[in-house]
Amino acid sequence: MTSIKAAITGVGGYVPDYILNNAELSRMVDTSDEWITQRVGIKERRILKEEGKATSFLAINAIKELLKKTNTEPGEIDLLVVSTITGDMRFPTVSNLVCKELGMTTALNFDLSAACSGFVYGIETVSRMVESGAYKKAILVGADMMSSITNYNDRSTSPLFGDAAAAVMLEPTTEDVGIIDRIIGFDGKGTDFLYLKAGGSLYPPTYETIDNGDHFLFQEGKTVFKSAVSTMSDISVDIMKRNNISSDELKWLVPHQANMRIIEAVARRMGIEREQVMINIDRYGNTTAATIPMCFWDYEKQLKKGDNVIIASFGAGFTFGSIYLKWAYDPA
Repeated sequence: MTSIKAAITGVGGYVPDYILNNAELSRMVDTSDEWITQRVGIKERRILKEEGKATSFLAINAIKELLKKTNTEPGEIDLLVVSTITGDMRFPTVSNLVCKELGMTTALNFDLSAACSGFVYGIETVSRMVESGAYKKAILVGADMMSSITNYNDRSTSPLFGDAAAAVMLEPTTEDVGIIDRIIGFDGKGTDFLYLKAGGSLYPPTYETIDNGDHFLFQEGKTVFKSAVSTMSDISVDIMKRNNISSDELKWLVPHQANMRIIEAVARRMGIEREQVMINIDRYGNTTAATIPMCFWDYEKQLKKGDNVIIASFGAGFTFGSIYLKWAYDPA
């Protein structure tokens, strides 16, 4: 019996118009273009400024482009998953708001939270559901409005994050393309080093949590950096070995865009050249769950059917994951 695999069959994306570059950020907090560029490789990031707009707005616009490019009607979608940590509100979910706005009234939909590993966790979840045969047209969105939880008085975190969304269509296939292998994991030691303290049931909003800045994200940078380098390198090399992929046979590494030095370290460990790595951190910063699908959006015209692609990510928790897939279609 021929097995069913889930394949990415389309990509859409959206970034806000407003560009916050390093020069402007340096007037807001004690930093500089040189300091930011040398340490993380970011030159600018997009910020959603429109009044009354939030993460669902980013996701809706990314999906609209995806539907248009794939010639798909909203009613054809039977599964929608939104990977995000910056929902418009605690509930309803971003996926609920998206389905209401776009008329996807028959789609099973839910949000998934795994921070910077959100898209990788989403691929694992959605691909398994498609492979089951129960879902024929599924959309996975990585969307985060990180500006809503970033403290722009904190020089250690304010340069890092931006706002964006990107969506992929996943459909069943019996061809030799699609999701081939995955390594998904979690290291509980990371829960103390990257988090947003307040706003949940443990620390509900109070005057004290607001005064303390507890509604902004916290990151202990050195620990996160070291763990990200070692973990992303290990899982990327492991998935290459498990599938007998040489560095020459790998067409693309798609790493989470958190820090250019992390990206370069992972590529060196895998023995691949810079030309084999998708990079857009300089223009968008870290958009959390959106970084990997944003790379697909940026590089879509360079992808060809059958290309060997490895995704690697690392996020709060610490969550991590690597996916090996064969690209399923040629550029339009």
